[in-house]
Amino acid sequence: MALQISNVAARTGLNAITALLNAGGAGILRIYSGTKPTDADTALAGNTVLISFTLNATAFATAVDAAPDATALANAIADVNASASGTATFFRLLNNAGTCVAQGTVTAGGGGGDCTLTTVTVVSGAPCSVTSLTLRQPE
Repeated sequence: MALQISNVAARTGLNAITALLNAGGAGILRIYSGTKPTDADTALAGNTVLISFTLNATAFATAVDAAPDATALANAIADVNASASGTATFFRLLNNAGTCVAQGTVTAGGGGGDCTLTTVTVVSGAPCSVTSLTLRQPE
């Protein structure tokens, strides 16, 4: 049986994760092409950085109960221009020092990914927008 935690534990844990993104300055949201690594500790292999967004000084709102998970929504993320062309497949959240804190899926529109962009077809130099970024911690 999988470990189950209380909602207060899930919210506290998620708030600790988001605090890591703010350590030392604003964190970074990087959008990549290619196959998502097995986990956030696995090195990238042949992936291309398509877009780099700088997160706000307070990257995420305080985690809330969204049974059966705790969730934290990203605060507004300023639009940027893409640095490369390709199909966005996953993201990594990095602290200011460039250490990966978390990774997740990318979709366009209402596709159900952790990070939603206006499009996953990225063109170098074109403006890019994040429409939502949600972190979840199961209970």
